[in-house]
Amino acid sequence: MLVNGKWDADWQPIQSADVDGRFVRQNSVFRDWITPDGSAGPEGQSASPAEANRYHLIVAYICPWASRTLMVRTLKKLESVISVSVVDPRLSDQGWRFGDFLGANSHDTLIGANYVHEFYSHTDQNVSGRATVPVLWDKQAGRIINNESADIVRILNSGFGDLASPSIDLRPKTLLEDIETLNTQLYGALNNGVYKAGFASTQFAYEEANHAIFEMLDVLEARLSDGRKFLLGATLTEADVRAFVTLIRFDAAYVGLFKTNRRRIADYPNLSGFLKTILEIPGIRETVRIDHIKAGYYSIKDLNPNGLIPDGPDLQALGL
Repeated sequence: MLVNGKWDADWQPIQSADVDGRFVRQNSVFRDWITPDGSAGPEGQSASPAEANRYHLIVAYICPWASRTLMVRTLKKLESVISVSVVDPRLSDQGWRFGDFLGANSHDTLIGANYVHEFYSHTDQNVSGRATVPVLWDKQAGRIINNESADIVRILNSGFGDLASPSIDLRPKTLLEDIETLNTQLYGALNNGVYKAGFASTQFAYEEANHAIFEMLDVLEARLSDGRKFLLGATLTEADVRAFVTLIRFDAAYVGLFKTNRRRIADYPNLSGFLKTILEIPGIRETVRIDHIKAGYYSIKDLNPNGLIPDGPDLQALGL
């Protein structure tokens, strides 16, 4: 991690734990906003104006948090407005890097960086914390606007005004309360829950997280049992994006590496159908790279010291 702007050689991919061995996720460092006219963000955040070709996303296909920003960029038809670079999925001893993995960018053309952490120290010479993706970069100002995926999703959904497609609003006012409730449940039990199981340092913490994961999967399966297309009905929302990025990685990575192996998503008919529905949305399939997902997760030496990548699972039913 970065300590006062300098890379700490003792960096470890597994983050801190509480006294009971529960995985604890860090807070994001940069939380500025983008709005159509540069006025303050929804909670008074400092904001920059929306402009075509000014902003850039740095992502990893392995990362669910980064991939949901890619999904929203596609859904809002912002591909020609916001450029993207993709890092190598395999973790290095300096975190995310540009590399030669198929589908990744071999080098950075913005500041000549080799590692994502260089964007952090370029923005703030005294920054401390982990250098995560996604990163929303301001090419004009030469700084990180935001590195919190939940913020970036909302920025892409509403912050680009007429530059974005109005055909989809992931946070319609009529569903906002339901979206927020489901988002909270998804984050604690599933999105972050798989990491709490995978990175647990005690049996108690693992079993607690694992139980919550499958309780949440059962709830989602039941929610879709009435034939609804998406989690809140006929309308695609932010909650669907949040659920999808974890569910699509579940059988490929979490079942094996994170020991969330009580059941697979393939064992849930409604959730499997939900994944197919999302993958059929134009452009979404291109945001999913199973080769990156498997190579990235199985490169975590603390969990897989020999770096062996499993042959399976068979995801032909999803067209992957």
